[in-house]
Amino acid sequence: MKRKVVFCFILVFLFFNCKTTDETYTTYDVSDYTEEDLIAEKIDEVKALNETDSIKALFLSWELNANVKDNSELNELFNSCKENVYDLYKKFYEEEKYLDCKRCIQSLESVGYKFENIDEINKNLSQKIYSNVPGLNNPGNKKASREVSDWIKGCVTIYVDKGIKVENGKGFVDAVIGSGFFISADGYIVTNYHVISDIVDKKNKEFSRLYIKLYYDSENRVPAKVIGWDSNLDLALIKTEAEVPYYFSLGSSTELKVGDKVYVIGSPLGLEKTLTSGIISSKERNLFSLGSVFQLDAAVNSGNSGGPVLDSNGKVQAVVFAGVPYYQGLNFAIPVEYLKSILPYLIQGDENKHPWICAYGKTLKNVVTSQEGLGVKLYYVLSKINNNPLSLKEDDVIIACNKNKISSVEDLKLCLMEHQFDSIVNFTCKDKNGQEIEKKVYLEKRPANPGYYFYKHDVVASALYPIVGMKLVNISTVSKRKYSITSIISGSTADNAGFSENDPVDLLSIDFDKEKKYAYIQMYAKKRKNGFLDIGITLPVELDGMYYL
Repeated sequence: MKRKVVFCFILVFLFFNCKTTDETYTTYDVSDYTEEDLIAEKIDEVKALNETDSIKALFLSWELNANVKDNSELNELFNSCKENVYDLYKKFYEEEKYLDCKRCIQSLESVGYKFENIDEINKNLSQKIYSNVPGLNNPGNKKASREVSDWIKGCVTIYVDKGIKVENGKGFVDAVIGSGFFISADGYIVTNYHVISDIVDKKNKEFSRLYIKLYYDSENRVPAKVIGWDSNLDLALIKTEAEVPYYFSLGSSTELKVGDKVYVIGSPLGLEKTLTSGIISSKERNLFSLGSVFQLDAAVNSGNSGGPVLDSNGKVQAVVFAGVPYYQGLNFAIPVEYLKSILPYLIQGDENKHPWICAYGKTLKNVVTSQEGLGVKLYYVLSKINNNPLSLKEDDVIIACNKNKISSVEDLKLCLMEHQFDSIVNFTCKDKNGQEIEKKVYLEKRPANPGYYFYKHDVVASALYPIVGMKLVNISTVSKRKYSITSIISGSTADNAGFSENDPVDLLSIDFDKEKKYAYIQMYAKKRKNGFLDIGITLPVELDGMYYL
């Protein structure tokens, strides 16, 4: 009986095995696709792109030209792309789109385009750009005062009327109250994005209308309109036609030190013209994905959002944006440097979008306790042309951007903030051997959640390096779930969870919340620090943060 069973099993196995073999082995012709064919295909792609996206075509043509020597067709294409971007610059100039002009000129300079009068061109563009930017064109503010009573005149209460909200059959007045302050004599006001978000949110189909209340009239509401906003930095620029009683000059956050006294003016809980004071508790709280913010102990409550943080001379040094409920002295403000960087973009109208270099990096230091940064070390780069030696690479250290020194992530973030996406910049980097190399980078538009973007555009083992902080390598030919950790980023989620290099892990699942802001990574692990005991663990991680560059 046993022999019959074994014999039947062998017949079945051979039947299916033969069937699989017959279907699997298919003869294919060997492709004669050559390197010349690949170059020709790339040239056609760039030519097509040159009709719709000139600056990106310029970057790709430069990249091809730099990697393929002595190709007359590539040289001709590169020159054609340069002339096309220059023509675009002239078109933008005629249309008075001076920020776009600057983007074209910087991109052309980056790829070596020679201008006879580049200093005059840049000077002229700067005058055109900044002459009409509120807050940046009034350094000699004649109304500037050191009297607190005057400062209060320059502040307003922001009122967003959302109509009537019905709950349980009862109607309630639905409104958002915040603070703001004048930065020019013609009625431009700065506030927080989250205060006016209902006005500009395209998903919001409900009624909403924007008003302000002036310091001398708490009863009447004056209409206002949103000019521009930046959801990443939580800043917005609005305008009213009311007469401006006082407006502020913007300071420089570099003048402010921890321990310096500051004043906050706003409308906490709707109590207008409220002045509080305190000190700067810290200048390096990483609560934003685009840079550090200030912590201060001046009293801040709901309604203070968008109010100014002033130094003893009455200059704006920051903008209040958050406080921690039920905890005194834990309040936060956006440094004025960020506001000054984006004002030229906010005045153009609509939402300001930021560029990025599709990378993840941290400030490099000689020792952990050192305060001085040596540049930004890249731990991960999402590169579409990985074999291109002129692209940014893992372990590169960025030390300059367009010849401006970069010592830290904050420096790099501020530099990127001053540029637009769809432009080309020059980076000076040190490779892993310490050699300095000039690299040109095309700035893409920064996605809402960079970690999720990495996950969608890279293999899981690589994408988890910036997301969690562990670099993985597959260790099984049978299972795609079994990995070993080859590297850990110091201070990352993986590091804080106690993982080490060479720990084996079984990756079970990766889930995301509805808005793709958080990932939940389930795995089995044998952590060396736990004596290699089997444990199941879920790592919740945010998909945006300070180190996504």
